Amino acid sequence: MTDPAGLAIPATIPVDDLPEDAETFDVVVVGFGIAGGCAALEAARSGARVLLLERAAVHGGTSSMSGGHFYLGGGTAVQQATGHEDSVDAMARYLIASTKNPDEEKIRLYCEGSVAHFDWLESLGFEFERSYFPGKAVIQPGTEGLMYTGNEKVWPFRDEVPPAPRGHKVPVPGDTEGTRIVMDLLRERVEEAGVEVRFETGATNLVVTDDGAVAGIGWKRFDETGVVRAGAVVVAAGGYVMNRAMLEKYTPALTHKLFALGGTYDDGLGIRLGQSVGAALENMDEPFVTAPFYPPSSLVKGLIVNKLGQRFVAEDSYHARTSYFVLRQPDSAAYLIADSEHMEEQRMPLVPLKDGYETIEEMEAALGLPEGSLVATMARYNEHAARGEDPDFHKHPDWLAPQTVGPWGVYDLTLGTALYAGFTLGGMRTSADGEVLREDASVVRGLYAAGACASNIAQDAAGYCSGTQLGEGSFFGRRAGTHAARTASLADTRR
Repeated sequence: MTDPAGLAIPATIPVDDLPEDAETFDVVVVGFGIAGGCAALEAARSGARVLLLERAAVHGGTSSMSGGHFYLGGGTAVQQATGHEDSVDAMARYLIASTKNPDEEKIRLYCEGSVAHFDWLESLGFEFERSYFPGKAVIQPGTEGLMYTGNEKVWPFRDEVPPAPRGHKVPVPGDTEGTRIVMDLLRERVEEAGVEVRFETGATNLVVTDDGAVAGIGWKRFDETGVVRAGAVVVAAGGYVMNRAMLEKYTPALTHKLFALGGTYDDGLGIRLGQSVGAALENMDEPFVTAPFYPPSSLVKGLIVNKLGQRFVAEDSYHARTSYFVLRQPDSAAYLIADSEHMEEQRMPLVPLKDGYETIEEMEAALGLPEGSLVATMARYNEHAARGEDPDFHKHPDWLAPQTVGPWGVYDLTLGTALYAGFTLGGMRTSADGEVLREDASVVRGLYAAGACASNIAQDAAGYCSGTQLGEGSFFGRRAGTHAARTASLADTRR
């Protein structure tokens, strides 16, 4: 049963109820992940007196759990050093083509500012390695600075836009926690800029004026509570993957047999704070869900079938795109089949090996597929793959290989058997400057949102690119902080 407390919208605090001696800051930022840290830093660098609240005892948030991918392009120093041509136009065209309902203004801004944002990130005190990883992986296994992390080489996108790798990884080996070095440096820069940071302190309510503008925030630290008056508030408090009630309402797919990719405080409070002042929400029904079956990349040369014995997706798709289509098959069941020449031990065993089979007929019967279905599907796949062709799903020739050498192995991609993981993509509707918008597109004056509690360019798993969350969180977080400082200055002038 849904817990109604998980959907509760906090009450607002009338500004007239604030005591005369209430603390006052120009900008208050809620959440010290990548988006909140960047917002606080840019607000302070714009001359604002900034307070940054973080519910945890340390900085980083869910951002620090990630591997350190930033989706950047348009001719970054790493792209140039590794000989990969890219342009602002190509990057924008790809993101527009691969996004469900693209916000072209935001995408264009992101792409036009991508090289400068790359430079800004490095100015924090680290460098992306000027190297390229050519394989198929979820994230670079070593410290390579660049790889393909989306569907740029997947049909139909590769025919529409010249492909370019845009997955920039920080120089930390492995799949997790690479972003921690960025967050540590960001904390140093935030402190240097004079931002006041208060840990173990969470926002509880928004302070509002008679005309609906946001003018501060209520907070709680253990048993202590208080209020702060502010010219602007930036909410960067994470997503809602840890809030069962919100998942049941918006993304029920994330409530079943999935590992939540998030931290304790991804409870949707930031989104509900926005709702308390009329924020519109976007893409709340779109989860990111994935169970990568590679590396090794040789498995990508196999074929994926559903319980009817039919292929339904190009196997070289980005792993989240593949998973997106798996979950839309009958009973969310799917099997990856590879022959003995392409079966290797998985290095991320989220998709278990079901069994091995001496013949295709035996495999078909054991999987309970319709008689003759898998035999026909594999015969067609192998015939065309031998010629470097895939007329059905246009798989890239680099990943086409006949699967003809027995025995054959079957990896089970079925939801509930494979370990799927996910997080939420939806959040408050915002302008390109991070201003929170109502349903009628009017601005909630004084309120901004960035990161996982805002809806920006990452909208659905089918078109997702690894690094988009960190890329857009930091980029639009910076814009929100800069604009919030300007709003606070105007509010101070009005006072």
